[in-house]
Amino acid sequence: MTAEKKSVKEVNLGEGSVGRLLVKLAVPSIVAQMVNLLYNMVDRIYIGHIPGSGDIALTGLGLCFPIIMIITAFSNLIGAGGAPRVAIHMGKGEQEQAEKTMGNCVAILVLLAVILTVLLELFAVPLLNIFGASDNTLPYALSYLRIYVVGTLCVMISLGLNPFITTQGFSDVAMKTVIIGAVCNIILDPVFIFLLGMGVQGAALATILSQGVSAVWVLFFLNGKRTKLRLKKQHLKIEWKVIAPVLALGVSPFVMGATESALNIAFNSSLAKYGGDVAVGAMTILSSIMQLQFMPTQGLTQGAQPIMSFNYGAAKIDRVKKTYRLLIGCCLAYTMAFWLAVQCFPQMFVKIFNDTPELLDTTTWALRIYFATSGIFGIQMAVQQTFLSLGQAKVSLFIACLRKIILLIPLIYLLPYFFEDKVFAVFLAEPVSDFISVTVAAVLFLFHINKILRKGVQ
Repeated sequence: MTAEKKSVKEVNLGEGSVGRLLVKLAVPSIVAQMVNLLYNMVDRIYIGHIPGSGDIALTGLGLCFPIIMIITAFSNLIGAGGAPRVAIHMGKGEQEQAEKTMGNCVAILVLLAVILTVLLELFAVPLLNIFGASDNTLPYALSYLRIYVVGTLCVMISLGLNPFITTQGFSDVAMKTVIIGAVCNIILDPVFIFLLGMGVQGAALATILSQGVSAVWVLFFLNGKRTKLRLKKQHLKIEWKVIAPVLALGVSPFVMGATESALNIAFNSSLAKYGGDVAVGAMTILSSIMQLQFMPTQGLTQGAQPIMSFNYGAAKIDRVKKTYRLLIGCCLAYTMAFWLAVQCFPQMFVKIFNDTPELLDTTTWALRIYFATSGIFGIQMAVQQTFLSLGQAKVSLFIACLRKIILLIPLIYLLPYFFEDKVFAVFLAEPVSDFISVTVAAVLFLFHINKILRKGVQ
């Protein structure tokens, strides 16, 4: 038995226990997300502990988040939009179409990376000023961003193509993509930041070099012997009929990422207005802790995606139902457990990033407010991924837009008019929008899921 046939047998998405299959695919995805989280957070942890300037440097790094999120959003537009399409084609036995879809996605990723690199280098300073930079924080933000943007192509190849490995059932390989980059970053960060004295520039250089290693790993695998789908030159020519369904499906995760960027801008600009650099620094830490809650859950949903997409394409509706029920239960259990830990031990989480007294005090009380209703958010994450896995781009897009565009961003600007403590009001916008959006997502799911599944059988 060849290695390829053995691998196919081990990850038969259409047969066997759904629970065991979810564990098999989700555990590596969760590990990958946790490592990816460490990948993203290690810069903040090291920078936040730079002697004498850690708090200001950390705030400066936080101002770069909207741009980093935009780059990630474009990666997800192609990766999260293309991977379910590929899985559905594979479920139908359409191998050639699956490879053509992946090839088109590679071409689009490269094109987008080049465009973003040029634009972000040209407009770095005005963008950072819009995001709430002050005279104190701008030098740190600009030093990091100038170097990070140079590595945009590596970042997008790594993030955008890794889902095509997971969706084939090779979640262990996808996990290694992240682990390899994370280990490089963890090793290089202290060397560049402290040993070579490069500060925030060293953190940026370590990050893009590490992403470059991950990008090479992904491309090597997708051209290797184990992959079921191989990158082929003839499939790199972009065809609208191939890429249009990818973009339609990828709009939802793209909007999630892009609006996360817009959301970060709204938070930072409002907090800079009402609370200054300390409030912006607190937001940097809060968003990092929020990732601790959401990234593992995202790994779980990524593990479930190939199972639901494949079985939906194969018209095995009972397996789809078993998968999303298990997914919702697991996501909710984790987010509730994390919420409880944050409410009981807020200082413990804050000290991971910085222990400057003023920043520590501000962030500690803000954390309990910001996370007030985050325990139930696992429901929305599971529901949105289910819609996405079943090719329901419009519903998934609406849920993505509801929380951030329709609710959260307006609330950030409106609530300060109703509270004397303006900084408190800005942080309060998060739990209010979370509660409403989760409720709406759950109702939509209950009313539409059976209709979607019946349509898939026809």
